[in-house]
Amino acid sequence: MSFDKKAVSSQPPRVTSAEAMLDTIQELGIVPFFENIIPGYSIEEMTPAGNWFDTQENLSFTPWDWKIPCVQSGEIAYGKFLLGGKAAFATVEWYRELRNYRQSLEKYRPDAAQQQVLDYLAENGSVGIKEVRGLLGIKKGAADAIITRLMMQCRVVTGDIIRVYRGPDLHYNGWQTSSFCTPEDLFETTSVPFFAGFETLEQSLQVDHSPGESYQMLKEKIRSLFPEATDAQLAKLLG
Repeated sequence: MSFDKKAVSSQPPRVTSAEAMLDTIQELGIVPFFENIIPGYSIEEMTPAGNWFDTQENLSFTPWDWKIPCVQSGEIAYGKFLLGGKAAFATVEWYRELRNYRQSLEKYRPDAAQQQVLDYLAENGSVGIKEVRGLLGIKKGAADAIITRLMMQCRVVTGDIIRVYRGPDLHYNGWQTSSFCTPEDLFETTSVPFFAGFETLEQSLQVDHSPGESYQMLKEKIRSLFPEATDAQLAKLLG
């Protein structure tokens, strides 16, 4: 079975602002950031071409920047947890299903170095790549790989993203820094900005069914959006 790529590409772009991006993620439940093996199923393909690429005049009008308020909403998981370690978004409702499935698999058990990072998080709450490098005495690429692996295990998510302002005029050139935390710390009980005050969201990562049922639910969810997705594609997507 093949996809009608012409039909997919004819759909009008829907991710045209930070608010539209958050709404899209909440509606889809779980979605990759980049174009992938399921045509049309990505934030990239749902974004107008003119808003996808950063330019000096366009920095605040792309999903690369819009992901910041999505993460800071406290309602969205963002990290490299689909397609073998590619960036993706999920609501708490669907992230917990992926977590339930992934953490049942032996291949997603943390190794000694990954456990050191988890122990650090248990004590400190958040960690950045510089801290991972210092903790383990490794280079940036190796630290990035450890964080990615922990994201695939659904043991770590992006906790915050901060814009970096540089130079005497404190200009923003698109550079950002991320910190990471456990999904439990981010989602179990979260206070998010709500107008002038704060609203507490009562959220839980616990489910009352088996990992196999979670996997089937994820497949059915994605198929409800993209009916022609094959079992092989879904297996690769969900790992």
